[in-house]
Amino acid sequence: MRALPLRRRLLTGIATMALAVTGMVVTPGATPASAAACETATNIALNKPATASSVQGNGYLPAKAVDGDAATRWSSQFSDPQWIQVDLGPDTAVCQVVIDWQTSYAKAFRLELSGDGNQWTTLYSTTANTGGVQTIDATGTGRYLRVYGTQRATGYGYSIKELTVHGGSTGGGDCQTPPPVSQDFGPNVVVFDPSMSSTTIQSTLDAIFAQTESAQFGNYRYAVMFKPGTYSGINVNTGFYTSVLGLGRNPDDVTINGDVTVDAGWFGGNATQNFWRSVDNLAIVPSHTADRWAVAQAAPMRRVHIRGDLNLAPNGYGWASGGYIADSKIDGKVGPYSQQQWYTRDSQIGGWVNGVWNMVFSGVKGAPANSFPSPPYTTLPTTPVVRDKPYLYLNGGNPHVFVPNLRTNASGTTWSGGSTPGTSVPLTQFYLAQPADSAATLNNALSCGMNLLFTPGVYHLGQTLKVTRPDTIVLGIGYPTLIPDNGISAMTVADVDGVKLAGLLFDAGPVNSPSLLQVGPAGATTGHAANPTTLQDVFFRVGGAGPGKVTTALIVNSANTIIDHIWAWRADHGSGVGWTVNPADTGLIVNGADVSAYGLFVEHFNKYEVIWNGQGGRTIFFQNEMPYDPPSQAAWRSDGRGYAAYKVADSVTSHEAWGMGSYCVFTADPSIVSERGFEAPTSPNVKFHDILTISLGKGSIEHVINDTGASTGTDVKPVNIVSYP
Repeated sequence: MRALPLRRRLLTGIATMALAVTGMVVTPGATPASAAACETATNIALNKPATASSVQGNGYLPAKAVDGDAATRWSSQFSDPQWIQVDLGPDTAVCQVVIDWQTSYAKAFRLELSGDGNQWTTLYSTTANTGGVQTIDATGTGRYLRVYGTQRATGYGYSIKELTVHGGSTGGGDCQTPPPVSQDFGPNVVVFDPSMSSTTIQSTLDAIFAQTESAQFGNYRYAVMFKPGTYSGINVNTGFYTSVLGLGRNPDDVTINGDVTVDAGWFGGNATQNFWRSVDNLAIVPSHTADRWAVAQAAPMRRVHIRGDLNLAPNGYGWASGGYIADSKIDGKVGPYSQQQWYTRDSQIGGWVNGVWNMVFSGVKGAPANSFPSPPYTTLPTTPVVRDKPYLYLNGGNPHVFVPNLRTNASGTTWSGGSTPGTSVPLTQFYLAQPADSAATLNNALSCGMNLLFTPGVYHLGQTLKVTRPDTIVLGIGYPTLIPDNGISAMTVADVDGVKLAGLLFDAGPVNSPSLLQVGPAGATTGHAANPTTLQDVFFRVGGAGPGKVTTALIVNSANTIIDHIWAWRADHGSGVGWTVNPADTGLIVNGADVSAYGLFVEHFNKYEVIWNGQGGRTIFFQNEMPYDPPSQAAWRSDGRGYAAYKVADSVTSHEAWGMGSYCVFTADPSIVSERGFEAPTSPNVKFHDILTISLGKGSIEHVINDTGASTGTDVKPVNIVSYP
């Protein structure tokens, strides 16, 4: 289903003047950063024709050096000189070459480029190479790239495991025309001022809620913003695809004497489908004793000060399946009541009332003591390494984006001792994307050194968005939805330092994409511990709003990446839903080393939900439902009884996870059995703490992890493992 770009105004009856008066306009005042010079997310030599001066044997052909598999290699005869070359295609711009040498490497060699294979230009030369993985910044344009060895380091030949070549364009190409810096936020951003009457504010909020309350797969997208000050007597009922944002430097700069509410009246008191909404950076003084935030997946609360209690259940205590809180302070108690699971990170609370199956806390002052499984509390005193989400605020009346600093062993809010430490970036260094913008326009902005701020709407992408500059910020407000057309990947991120992606919804298109988001190219090995890439409130959907197909929703290749609250969802209801209608193999594949995941929600994929191949990874909180709809045991998997929800690869020797739950409800065939919820190698440094499986009444999971743990049966009762191995 192709969604129309949102350009409509609010419901009839909301004054046009209100939007004109309250909307923010960005004024010129800063020059965009210079463009990056190299696109490192794609290997342009991959599977291209390769030839060589000689080969050691048929198992060492030149094609083995460009097949993307470091377990294979090209090797030459044992003499000097020798060469290997790859045909990149006519007039190809080259900016970087990565050579992964086998132990038989070249001590002396040249890197050359040619347009015809006869006349060669030297891009790089050395007589003192030491082997290993060698990254060479080499710029030129040609068709053939050649590694020409003149002196071997050993008595054997020259041997290359992988020859990787990166192209010389950034984003959608070199910066063509710097985009303008004077732009507005468009018609779907509503900004309130404390001088406005509460009646005017409430009528506008009510009109938005009337559109969004039950529009689970609709096209409405809104960001509702409050300028610093105090607002009284209002209730911000928050529907689908709505972001509620305070524009102060710190949460208490915006105070709502009233409520910011999510309830479930639209769904008969059932809150399990209250997805895709958020509240950030403000204080709430509840009109009664507690503010109600009865949400499910993809509905974060960040940087909020509740001056009272917080109720996470719907009116009547119906079913609920959330959720996520970070960098927040709740003066009173948090009552999850019917919430099946919840993750709270780096916050301060006055108490926690109860738990159902899986309540996880890291770095939370006032959290209950660790006591899994009774009560089901998993409590870590700190969060190992994290950077909180960038947020929009007014700096002297001018909009900026604030980027909090990286924290290690974090505990409590970033703002408990004063203003959040970090860096303020003027909005003049952002391109404000509108739904009518083409992917080429967005890529041009990126290649001109701009950050991106996606305003609310639905975006169709005719080409992959390529983020290549270190420290680029891509921030969405109002759940901007990015849909890749024609089977492309929606976005790739280069293997660079400090990219921040936040507040985005990736929606699979009807033609299968290899991925929706890829962070780092395959084989990335550079460390980014001092300045990692972060993904925060980044969500993935396959089907539901219409047919969608993807192989893997999210692939993380870059080391040290921080995944802070994602929901990858292969839809189990809505439009375009069925075992072969919205196929998607896997929600998340992690190949990078030392990747951290906090608040990992992945559900209903056809095969493994999560595959973790990287060393040194960690996950704090995992919530999963296996696919509802395998038509039979054999249709799900012919060589075994289903797929585990979370698989750590056999090659991994270091991994740790806390507070992990996997559930099954096989509605199409209740006789289906999944062999296990979790799979991992048996190793002293591969550790799981506080994990569970549960059947919701249809089908069963035979073991919790590997062959440990009893069958769930079909009783709705968790099977718990406190520690493994």
